[in-house]
Amino acid sequence: MSKTGIIGYGVSIPHYRIKTTEIARVWGKDGEHVAAGLGVKEKAVGGLDEDSATIAVEASRRAVKMAGINPQKIGAIYIGSESKPYAVKPTATIVADALMAGPDLMAADYEFACKAGTAAIQTCMGLVKSNMIDVGLAVGADTAQGRPGDALEFSAASGGAAFLIGREKVIAEINHTYSFTTDTPDFWRRSHEEFPMHAGRFTGDPAYFKHVISCAKKTMEIAGTKAADYAHVVFHQPNGKFPLRVGGILGFSKEQIQTGLITPLIGNTYSGASMIGLAAVLDVAKSGDRVLCVSYGSGAGSDGFDITVTSEISKHNPVATVQGLVAQKEYIDYAVYVKHRRKLKSM
Repeated sequence: MSKTGIIGYGVSIPHYRIKTTEIARVWGKDGEHVAAGLGVKEKAVGGLDEDSATIAVEASRRAVKMAGINPQKIGAIYIGSESKPYAVKPTATIVADALMAGPDLMAADYEFACKAGTAAIQTCMGLVKSNMIDVGLAVGADTAQGRPGDALEFSAASGGAAFLIGREKVIAEINHTYSFTTDTPDFWRRSHEEFPMHAGRFTGDPAYFKHVISCAKKTMEIAGTKAADYAHVVFHQPNGKFPLRVGGILGFSKEQIQTGLITPLIGNTYSGASMIGLAAVLDVAKSGDRVLCVSYGSGAGSDGFDITVTSEISKHNPVATVQGLVAQKEYIDYAVYVKHRRKLKSM
C-alpha cells in the first residue's frame, strides 16, 4: 500500500510584533513577570490588510510551490479557523480561487477552536486513503482575538500553516492518527460576541493537560512507541510553559520539544499553533526521524499524529522556513496594535 502523508507545507506569519512587556505597560502590570509566567516574549500581529483568509492563501501557495504540484490536482480544501473573516461564507473557496485550483473539488471551513486545522488534516487523510481524491489541502490559520486587558491578549496572535496530503512523493508519512474528545467548556465565544471567554485555571488541568496527555498516550500505544523513539514532539502551545510541562509528564526531554516550540517567539496562533510547530520540525528533520504531534482545541479535544520523515524530504525545500519568518519582524507599540486589530470601536 502506498504511503499517505505530507507532500508539501507552507507557513505564513505576519511580520508585525508586539512585546509582552508593551501590552503589560498599558495595563499597569509587571511585564517581565507576565512574560516569564506565560513563557511568551512577543506575538505576531496581523496588519490592516491581513486576516485569516490572506494568511491561509499565503501559506497554501507556499505549500503548493514546495510540493511542485499543479493546484488543479487538489481534490479537497478544508480551512480550520475560529477567526474567519465571514460569519457566513467559506474561506476555503477564497483559497481555492487564489490557488486557481479549479471547481472540481470539495471545500469547507472547520471550527474546533485550536485543533480545527489538524481535524482538516485527518479529513484529507481519509479522502486520500479511500482514493476519493489524490491530494487534499488542510490549513490552520487565525488572527486570534483577545479582549483588551484580558490574559488572552498577551498571547493571542496571528499566523497559520498549510499541509498538502497525498500519496506521491511523501516527505513525511502519517503512520497513525487518533483523537480524544470530551465536552469540556474551558473556552467559548457566543454568537455576536467579539471576544472569547475562558474558565481561567480550569483551562489547564481538566482541559488542556487531560486531553493532550490522554491523546498522546493512546497515539503512542497504537503506534507501539515510547517517548524515546521520537526525534521531535510537538504539542499545542497556548503559551510557552504548557508544552514543556506536558512533555515532562510524558517522558520527553526539553531537546525533543524545543524545535517545535514557536509560541514564545510569535504567540499562540490558535489553529495554526501546532501546525506551525510541526512545520518548524520538518524544516530541519532528517530521513527516518519519528515525530509525534498532538493538537488541542478547547471545547475540547486533541488530535494525535505519529509521523515518520522519509528520504523524499531532502528533495523539497520549504519556500520560507519558520525560523526565517520568525526573524522577519517589525515592532509596534500598543496604539498601532489596537489600530491593526481594529479594537477601536469607531473604526
